[in-house]
Amino acid sequence: MNDTTKKETNSSTIWGGRFDGGPSEIMERINASIDFDKRMYAQDIAASKAHAAMLVDQNIISAEDGAGISDGLDQILTEIETGNFEFKSELEDIHMNIEARLTEIIGEAAGRLHTARSRNDQVATDFKLWVRDELDRLNGDLQSFQATLITRAEEQAATIIPGYTHLQTAQPVTLGHHLLAYVEMIGRDRSRVADCRVRMNENPLGSGALAGTSFAIDRQATAAALGFTAPTANSLDAVSDRDFALEYLSLASIISVHLSRLAEEIVVWASASFGFVNLPDSFSTGSSMLPQKRNPDAAELVRAKSGRVIGNLNSLLIVMKGLPLAYSKDMQEDKEPVFETADTLALTVAAMSGMFEEITFNADKMLAAAKAANSNAIDLADWLVSVLGKPFREAHHISGAMVKLAEGKGCMLEELSLKAMQSIEPDITAEVLSVLDIEQALNARTSFGGTAPANVKDACAQARLKYLGE
Repeated sequence: MNDTTKKETNSSTIWGGRFDGGPSEIMERINASIDFDKRMYAQDIAASKAHAAMLVDQNIISAEDGAGISDGLDQILTEIETGNFEFKSELEDIHMNIEARLTEIIGEAAGRLHTARSRNDQVATDFKLWVRDELDRLNGDLQSFQATLITRAEEQAATIIPGYTHLQTAQPVTLGHHLLAYVEMIGRDRSRVADCRVRMNENPLGSGALAGTSFAIDRQATAAALGFTAPTANSLDAVSDRDFALEYLSLASIISVHLSRLAEEIVVWASASFGFVNLPDSFSTGSSMLPQKRNPDAAELVRAKSGRVIGNLNSLLIVMKGLPLAYSKDMQEDKEPVFETADTLALTVAAMSGMFEEITFNADKMLAAAKAANSNAIDLADWLVSVLGKPFREAHHISGAMVKLAEGKGCMLEELSLKAMQSIEPDITAEVLSVLDIEQALNARTSFGGTAPANVKDACAQARLKYLGE
C-alpha cells in the first residue's frame, strides 16, 4: 500500500462506507483542525472516559470493553503529555486522532466508544470543558492582578495626582483612589467570568448528531462525572450554538478594553511631558537610533492586543450569524479565535501585573501637575455655597472669574491676594484660603466612594475582603 492509498483509507474510514475514496489534498488541508484543536486533548479524553463509564453502567457495552477503553485513553493521555503522540492531519481533528490511536492500542473495542455519540456533541462537550477551564484560569489571573493593584493603592493612598476629564485636569485625587477604580472594573470583569461559567455549565454529551439517541443512555450521569450542573435540555441547541464561546469572547473584549485603558495611562504617564511614572527595565525597550529613549512597549502592546481580542469576537459573531440549525462545518472556525484570545489575555494580564509590581511613581511631579491647573477651583465654588450661601451657578461663575484673574496675573488661584479675590466677590473672607490648600481640599472629599486618603485606606481594606477574601 503506497502513502496515497494509506492516506485515503485513513480518511475514508472516518466517514464510513458512503465514500469510495479519500479527499483531495486541498480538501484535507481545509478540513483539518488538528493543528489547533489538539489543545483540547485532555478534555476529549475526560469526556470519552465519562461516556464509556456510562455505557458500561447502562449495559450498552461490556465492562471488559469499558475497562480497555479507559486504560487505552489513559495511555494516550500519557503519550500526548510526554510528547510521544503522533498527530495526523489526515485524521482531521483531535477526536479522530485519539480514536484512531485507541484502535491501535485495544483493537475493535475502540469502535464501541462512539456508541450513542456523534462528533457534534463530542466537540461541543470538549469545547465547553476547555472554555470552562479557561474561565477558571482567567479568574485566578484577574484576582492576582487585583491583589497587585490593591497593594499599590495602599502604598499610594495619600499620593496626590491630577484627576482628569477630557484629559484636562479636573480635580485632585489620590493615586490610590485612581488605582482602585481599576480594581472595581476588574471586579465586574470577574463577575462576568463567574456568570458565564454558570450559564454554560450544561452538558451537550448525549445529544448525538442533532436528535439524541435511541440508546438508553444516562445523560445525568455523564453530566455529573464531568462537573456539569445538568445535561442540555434540547439536542438541537446543544450541538448547534456557540453562545458560550461568544460570551467568553465578549467578556474577554471588555477585560481587554479595561487593560487597554490602564495601559494607555501608563504610556501617557511615562512620557517626558508627564513624568509621573518610571517603568522598570524589564518592561521597557530602547531605540535602535535614539540612545536616550525608554519606550513603554509592553504597555503599548497591551493596548494594541485589545484590538485582536475584539476582532476575534467579531469574527465568531459573523461566522455564527447566518447558520441554520443544526451543525455546520462553519462552526469549526469557532476555536481559533477563542484559543488566540485565551493566549492573548493570559499574556496581557501577566504583563500588566508585572508592570505594576515594579513601577515607581514620581509623587512630586504628580503633585506639581495637580497644583498647576487650578484644580481647586471647585473647592472655592463649594465654599461660596456653604459659607456665603451663594447659589451654585453663581458660585461657579465667581470661581471661574477668579481663575481667569489668576491666569492674567500669572499665578495660581491660591496665590491670589485676599484683596484681589474681594475685587470679584466683596463678601469673601480669609477663611477661604484654607480650602484652597490642595491637601485640605483632598481630605474634604469624604463622601462614600470619594478620594479622601482616609476613604482610600478603608476602600483598600474593603477591596481586600471583597475580592481577595482577606
